[in-house]
Amino acid sequence: MALGLIVIYAIGPMRANVLNSTYGTNYDPNYFFFGQLRSVAISLVAFFLAFKVIPYKYIKKFSKPIVILAIGLSVALWVLAKTGSSLAKCELGECRWFNLGFMSFQPAELLKLALTIYLADFLARKKEAGEIGNIREFWLPLIIVAGLSLGLVVVAQGDLGTGVALMAIIFGTLLVAGVPTKQYLIMLAIVIVVAVLSVATSAHRMERIHAWIDTIQGAAVTDSTYHIENAILAIGTGGLAGVGIGNSVQATGYLPESINDSVFAIMGETFGFIGLFFIILVFSMLLFRMLKVADHTESDDRRILVVGVFSWTLAQFAVNIMAMTGLIPVTGITLPLLSYGGTSMVFLAYALGLVLQISCYTSREGIKHENTSSGGRLGRAYHSSRRRRP
Repeated sequence: MALGLIVIYAIGPMRANVLNSTYGTNYDPNYFFFGQLRSVAISLVAFFLAFKVIPYKYIKKFSKPIVILAIGLSVALWVLAKTGSSLAKCELGECRWFNLGFMSFQPAELLKLALTIYLADFLARKKEAGEIGNIREFWLPLIIVAGLSLGLVVVAQGDLGTGVALMAIIFGTLLVAGVPTKQYLIMLAIVIVVAVLSVATSAHRMERIHAWIDTIQGAAVTDSTYHIENAILAIGTGGLAGVGIGNSVQATGYLPESINDSVFAIMGETFGFIGLFFIILVFSMLLFRMLKVADHTESDDRRILVVGVFSWTLAQFAVNIMAMTGLIPVTGITLPLLSYGGTSMVFLAYALGLVLQISCYTSREGIKHENTSSGGRLGRAYHSSRRRRP
């Protein structure tokens, strides 16, 4: 978060100038920095609330109301967008935010957290009841919740990037819940087919596919390849040590979404290969630490929750970096904790706070969980003598 603040402070005035000159707005040069600073402050509060204040056992009790609220807000946004209400904030033809005047709110980010909490509770209960894999008791309710979530995000909001994160959460948690391999692979194949069809039937998404192919083949720069070409150019310009803070050229208006989806490329230009290596290293340490917490967690619901947060973070991190380096087509997904934007940062910070809370109640050695594919080790549960189990 601190690194993100530094970058936003450096390129925020450039972004404000671009918007003011292009759209006639009147953004203050420090508008984006103070907005990011506010988001970081709120995110830290959310993090410590999840870590120290609200025990997970209480959050788990409200897993159903939370996911119903998240789905309900997504439905409400879709209705408001269809009726042309000013409460729905739309950009580039897609309506993904509530316009609350003093701030915007993206319900899809709440949906990620809500779905993670719900699946942890749902899958643990079904596993305890021996209903994992049962069509009526397991797959039917799961498909309804997951299908509604993906449909509202990918179809209604046109947000395939967030849809990828949701699919990662769903299939990451299913993998460790003990779902029969055959059923798991069938559901994965169905989702992949639906995802391919959603891309093939969308002119905008197919344009991105063609732009990506053109970029790989080294074709001339066009309007469709402009984004990825400039992202690669930014990273290449950074060289080994970068051009330095405040010296970015791409942030002056050449690279689209420089403070949001493209912030990784701007960091490559600013800090060079060394800086990007450090960023990837820090994220890798965080991800491996979450896997260790999951491996040492005795309770199924808490272990599944940690895996859900891991899958969520990994999906956003990997997809954003792969898009900015030309490994996959450009897709609208932020770099966790570093991109500009409050809603994404706040809810991920809260999820990480839950993981840290759970890590306080882990075993000294790995736990072997029966009927799962995690392949953990056997160990005795351990928790601090100064704290009780949540």
